[in-house]
Formats: sequence, C-alpha cells, structure tokens
Amino acid sequence: MNSGRVEGVGPVMEDLLSSHFAPPVAGLSWPEILLRLFGALLLGGIIGWERERQEKSAGLRTHILVSLAACLFTLIMLGILMDPLTDDSSVRKDPIRVIEAVTAGVAFLAGGAIFTADDKVRGITTGAGLWLAGAVGLSAGMGNLALAALTSVMAVTVLWLLKRVLE
Repeated sequence: MNSGRVEGVGPVMEDLLSSHFAPPVAGLSWPEILLRLFGALLLGGIIGWERERQEKSAGLRTHILVSLAACLFTLIMLGILMDPLTDDSSVRKDPIRVIEAVTAGVAFLAGGAIFTADDKVRGITTGAGLWLAGAVGLSAGMGNLALAALTSVMAVTVLWLLKRVLE
C-alpha cells in the first residue's frame, strides 16, 4: 500500500480497497496516525499506571481509554478540517469545540471518581489525572508527542514524589 493506494489487485479492487484503507486524515499517513494513537496509549498509560499502583478507582485502563478517545477525537477533527467536502461555507469548522467536548466528557468521568466519605472528599487527584490524560490525548492527536510525553513524565513525578514528601 502506497499513499493510500493498493497496487497489484486490479483496478476495481484497488479503488475499493484504497477508498476503505486510505488514511482517514488528509496529509497524515497510517504510520503517523498509528504513532499518535500509540503515543496517547502509552502516555495516558503512564499516568494510569501510577493511579493503578495506588489502587485508585480510575487506573491504567481508564486513563488509557480517556487518552485514546481524546486522541481519536482530535484526529477526527483534523480529518474534518482537511476534508475538501467540508469546505462549503455552510459548514462551521471550529477546532476549539473538540477541546471543549473532550474536556466536558472527561469532566463527567472525573466527577464519577470524586466522592465524599467520612467528611473527606476523595478522588480529586484521580479526577485530575483523568483530565490530564484527556489533554495528553489531545496533544498526541495533534502530533505534539514531545509535549504529551513531557507532561506525562511531570505528572507521574508529581504524583509519586509529592506522595512520598507529604507522607
């Protein structure tokens, strides 16, 4: 497969396969898309791993899924922005709405992790971790893996180091 084209299978089959397996985002190859998704998986997982080790309600899997979802929404947004079929002036394209939607969705999930027990509020750090995993996924989806990686390392450092300092 080269540039979204499948060669050597006949013209009809080539067109059919190319239309189904062409990169979904104009200007991005499948390897670039996979790198961004894998980056979101790995970097969201780093934050989730720390939460999992602390036996928190939202751990490794939840943080990975939040980060992957945010990355996917970002890739979908990039696809819409670059799609010539949506160049019609009647179609409003506002990438900031994707950030708002991801933030609202993650806030809903994070709210489920926060609860009160024995007159203490619990789960705020886990909720903040979910929020951060969403931001890491957005960053990975935009292709800014360095920012996503730096942020994930900083988050785990804060979670791990401050827990030891404050104990």
